[in-house]
Amino acid sequence: MGGQIIFLHGPSSSGKSTTAKALQDAIELPFWHISIDHLRDSGVLPDKRIRSRAFQWSQMRQPFFDGFHASLAAYAHAVNNLIVEHILEQPEWIADLKRMLGPFDVYFVGLHCDLNTLNQRETARGDRPVGSASQDFHTVHVGRTYDIELDGTADTAANVSALLEGWRSGRRVSEFAPPAS
Repeated sequence: MGGQIIFLHGPSSSGKSTTAKALQDAIELPFWHISIDHLRDSGVLPDKRIRSRAFQWSQMRQPFFDGFHASLAAYAHAVNNLIVEHILEQPEWIADLKRMLGPFDVYFVGLHCDLNTLNQRETARGDRPVGSASQDFHTVHVGRTYDIELDGTADTAANVSALLEGWRSGRRVSEFAPPAS
């Protein structure tokens, strides 16, 4: 079948990274923790030349995300288990990911956080465009169906425990779940 995927989805600064790290430490199987932030922070992108406008991010953005999404399926096909943290900003991304990740067991987690906390975290981090958390807050959960929904301001250990209990149950009801037969 391939690898298993736990997909953490929520606004910027909602606690996805914190949850992913704690989950990776607690889960009984080896899981890779993968995110766009990891790629960005590792220097994969030519950030200096994007900032100087030698390269146009607007032209690079779609191929970048297409490659990231395809890489998730490639990792899973190679029987790697994944904890993915992502923000599904574009409507077409969900359809593409559902198609690419269809062969795999995907446990789709919605991570929610109140707007005041998101804004405070965004300011404290200082590495996000101001307002991105607010924009995400109003859009990313619209129309999504999850296997479990968690509060990003709740105790991380309690969230991980609830997530693991749901994941271990094998019950899948999200939009990534295979159609009922």
